Amino acid sequence: IGGALNRPLVTGKDSVAAAIASKHFSTATPENDLKWQLVHPRPNEYNWEQADSFVAFCEKIKIVPIGHCLVWHGQVPRWVYLDDAGNALTRDALLSRMKDHILTVVGRYKGKIKAWDVVNEAIADGGDEVLRNSLWRQIIGPDFIAKAFEYAHEADPDAILRYNDYGLENPAKRQKLIKLIKSLQEQKV
Repeated sequence: IGGALNRPLVTGKDSVAAAIASKHFSTATPENDLKWQLVHPRPNEYNWEQADSFVAFCEKIKIVPIGHCLVWHGQVPRWVYLDDAGNALTRDALLSRMKDHILTVVGRYKGKIKAWDVVNEAIADGGDEVLRNSLWRQIIGPDFIAKAFEYAHEADPDAILRYNDYGLENPAKRQKLIKLIKSLQEQKV
């Protein structure tokens, strides 16, 4: 059993919650500290302090850290999608940024973080479209998910790679996920 650990818990400011996690959890994800806007806020700038604290806390209490998340439509700085002139990136340029980010982040924690939520919440909540109309999909295309998994596997071939979403008790959304999984399997992802 596990949970999402926030910064006060990891840093010891919330000792009650830390004690509960230490006693009852076998795994945990950082609440926000590995999301793109916090760990990679500007081009060529990474902020490892909070993510390193999360990993160190998990090591200290002997629980398995889960990396959350590498590619998501939320909490991504606008610069990720734009060139120096403020125009939308090309497919190849955004793939390059995605690859660099994933190789850097996963590479830093290779062997320490055992599993990664590679892509988060890409399924559309309503309508007929399988995928959410995110900037990842608009610029790269629907294969952005397969590429993210490819890059994560390249960075750490031993890590467990996962897709993460919510609301799958809804039969229509669950069917979209099944369609996505079958498509990824057909692509040998």
